[in-house]
Amino acid sequence: MAGKYEVYKDKSGGFRFRLKASNGEVIASSESYKTKASAMGGVESVKKNAASPVVDLTEAAAEKG
Repeated sequence: MAGKYEVYKDKSGGFRFRLKASNGEVIASSESYKTKASAMGGVESVKKNAASPVVDLTEAAAEKG
């Protein structure tokens, strides 16, 4: 089974999403959104930007150190 996004209501009534790996482990979670549509937009943004490059900020910190 592939990973999945889960959209849910949080304790304050806002909407959040989490990304679960195929083993059920949560690997990412969102901020709270006021509307379900905004949370769904957040899911789409993550999907769209998932192939973005990784910037290793620990390397920059080591060079300054």
